[in-house]
Amino acid sequence: MVMAGGTVRAEQVGATRELILTAAERLFAERGVYAVSNRQVSEAAGQGNNAAVGYHFGTKADLVRAIIRKHAAPVEEIRTRLLAATGDSTDVRDWVGCLVRPVPEHLGALGSPTWYARFCAQVMTDPALRPIMVEESLSSPSLRQILDGLERCLPELPAEVRAERGDMVRHLILHMSAERERALAEGARTPRANWHDAATGLVDAVVGMWLAPVTSGS
Repeated sequence: MVMAGGTVRAEQVGATRELILTAAERLFAERGVYAVSNRQVSEAAGQGNNAAVGYHFGTKADLVRAIIRKHAAPVEEIRTRLLAATGDSTDVRDWVGCLVRPVPEHLGALGSPTWYARFCAQVMTDPALRPIMVEESLSSPSLRQILDGLERCLPELPAEVRAERGDMVRHLILHMSAERERALAEGARTPRANWHDAATGLVDAVVGMWLAPVTSGS
């Protein structure tokens, strides 16, 4: 009987944590992380206790990390599958596909509405929270392999151009996904019919960005 009671309690705690994560992700995506209080998250999650967020997750940074980790496993599965299919390819487009497609595919599988792309955009533009996202992303073994594979296929570029284009690529992937997600949530028209096609457009743009000519300074 004790074990049964413990199981029920664990299930209740798990369900409460999931409600809080979902509510926090939505509110952070729509309003910004620091514009949302723990009280607002608790209320949106249907929790009468306003201390529920702190009890289950600790600090706001801990809550942000938990949201990231909630999505990390399915995204990692997609990356691993794409990586296996790419093998030892020397085609830049194959490696860019591995880099671009996992999150859009994950969002497509979630159905609509989603909030994760906008949540990521909010976190990555916050100086205090950005390191959490970077740290969690770089903990992915498959992402490291993808970045290494892409690096081997890229043309010779000056170091400053390579760094600049890397920043451009990150911004494009992050903010185009967030923009599409916002449009879908608002029922607005989108250039592409679905997440798969949106990812294809992103792959085209990113490949073009990496392979674009370099104009020397005057």
